[in-house]
Amino acid sequence: MIGLFGGSFDPIHVGHLIIGRSIAEALGLAELRFMPTGEQPLKRGRHVADVRHRVAMVAAAVAGEPGLAVERIESDRPGPSYTVDTLRALRAREPGQQFVVLLGADAAAELHQWREVDSLAGLARFVGFTRAGAPRPSHPLLHDVVDAPAVEISSTAIRQRVAAGRSIRYLVPDAVAAYIAAQGLYRNGQG
Repeated sequence: MIGLFGGSFDPIHVGHLIIGRSIAEALGLAELRFMPTGEQPLKRGRHVADVRHRVAMVAAAVAGEPGLAVERIESDRPGPSYTVDTLRALRAREPGQQFVVLLGADAAAELHQWREVDSLAGLARFVGFTRAGAPRPSHPLLHDVVDAPAVEISSTAIRQRVAAGRSIRYLVPDAVAAYIAAQGLYRNGQG
């Protein structure tokens, strides 16, 4: 089974990696793919860094990490990223592969707003994970809910630290911090 952990990753941080690795181990996944979205329909206009930067940061974060990879299917496709379209494209590209979509409490709470939500169960297995301070995910689509480590790091706080000229060491992998600095991302609140 291949796990899909989607999100803005604006930027990816160690909390994403800790949670992803923990869930991958709990579910016995062969691989976990971090999948930066090009444009999340429920977060239109709220991405700070361009998708090419977010993909590059994810690639830097997972480089050399066994069992972790970057999935570019959503970031390579123009327009809003709908999970139903992504799963159909992945199943066409990789017939016979089983996919598990990982959802945090915030994403699970929005499932009722997703495009063709009733079609999703036939395309992949959906597993929710707990998030500190959020209610336990609950939705009929969720096959299971896994307790994830409580990691109090947010991409918003990281962007704010960069804009303020503060260190992000230990919050993001060193390669991601170097990329952010080299590209001048998040200075003055901009990508």
